[in-house]
Amino acid sequence: MEFLRKFSVILLISISSFLSAQTTNSVAKAFEESYNLEKEGEYKQAIEKIKTVYSADNYEINLRLGWLNYYAGFFTESTTYYQKAISLMPYSIEAKFGLINPLAALGNWNIVIKTYEKILQLDPMNSTANYRLGSIYYGKKEYNTAYKYYEKVVNSYPFDYNGTLMFAWTNYFLGKTREARILFNKVLLISPDDESATEGLGLIK
Repeated sequence: MEFLRKFSVILLISISSFLSAQTTNSVAKAFEESYNLEKEGEYKQAIEKIKTVYSADNYEINLRLGWLNYYAGFFTESTTYYQKAISLMPYSIEAKFGLINPLAALGNWNIVIKTYEKILQLDPMNSTANYRLGSIYYGKKEYNTAYKYYEKVVNSYPFDYNGTLMFAWTNYFLGKTREARILFNKVLLISPDDESATEGLGLIK
């Protein structure tokens, strides 16, 4: 009797492992086929291919569907899948960056800003999040707020073209002309004859 009980347990484990391997193989195949369809621009078909193996508690599947729905122009659906991915892995930065794309397309800028802030809570010196938040506030002419984000970018990447140029302009609009001049000249080291930097220097008396 004891032998039969142990045999049943072993059999169940074997069946479970077999089914798990089958599931893994089918998911891998669906992903591979979806990549091929994506390359051809067939986003809707790629979505359907992933949906054949959909599992609500699978991070990778939800992330993939978030990506594909965004490129297919289904921004609301994309947002839903990215949010599911984030709920499964709350510390995921890649899913938060993914979520920002459909949110921006839908014009949900307040949530975009909050999502960038959540990324910076996890990774305070993330240059992409800092640069993009700086650019949002720069566009709103909130230069003091833009300053603190661009400053982090330039501290991390002192010879980065985009960060240095935007930090230069931010300093200029804050009336920090000495700092702006130094930064505009640094931009010209990175990109000689740069029109924006040359314009900025021309405005400084």
